[in-house]
Amino acid sequence: MSQHKCGWCLGDPLYETYHDNEWGVPVTRDQTFFEFIVLESFQAGLSWITILRKRENFREAFDAFDYRKIADYDDKKIDELLQNKGIIRHKLKVKSAITNARAFIKIQKEFGSFSDYVWAFVEGKTLQNAVENYKNAPAITPESAALSKDLKKRGFKFMGPTVVYAFMQATGLVNDHEVNCFRHAEVKKMI
Repeated sequence: MSQHKCGWCLGDPLYETYHDNEWGVPVTRDQTFFEFIVLESFQAGLSWITILRKRENFREAFDAFDYRKIADYDDKKIDELLQNKGIIRHKLKVKSAITNARAFIKIQKEFGSFSDYVWAFVEGKTLQNAVENYKNAPAITPESAALSKDLKKRGFKFMGPTVVYAFMQATGLVNDHEVNCFRHAEVKKMI
């Protein structure tokens, strides 16, 4: 007998693997947070599976999401990225990765780590939701709106409240696994 999984991931092995092993797991590494900032900002207006299928291409194109290197990208590198068929070739999103890397580094300097900064928006612990069906999960919450507003104030681009909520779900700031999903209880125990 197979375990129940959130309905959004069913039917695609890549989606199911991501759901089973990564989605909602609390993140503390700044490098991982930055990876999701890049991926979620590129996802805006697209489906997450599109981004997952291109994730390794993004990793290669964006120097393994090394925000220090990305903060120094120049026009030549931007042009190179815009020619890369393996990623989403959207000029404003490419430029936002650079802008966001610079803002990310400023947050690290101010708060000691991006992790310390972002976890403060949920008082240091994963928000535990009771989602019965993923279709009823919120797209925006007061926490995602507050985080989005603060990120924008600090210069971040493509990090509106909906994108930020998806980022919060992905990085375990919130547990939105369906309550009868086998991962809900597992993730709940992690923090």
